[in-house]
Amino acid sequence: MTTHDELTIDYIREELKNIDYGSIVITIHDGRITQIDKNEKKRFPIEKKPVKKK
Repeated sequence: MTTHDELTIDYIREELKNIDYGSIVITIHDGRITQIDKNEKKRFPIEKKPVKKK
């Protein structure tokens, strides 16, 4: 494995460690990784307002 390949694998490992929700897409051309896309979702809880009764 070349240094470039090792750096790519290390990058993917770090991204996997740091993502809670979402996806990581690895694009391969001619047997080589050419692109990595990360789509991360952040979820924020919605606070419900109390309902006022008349």
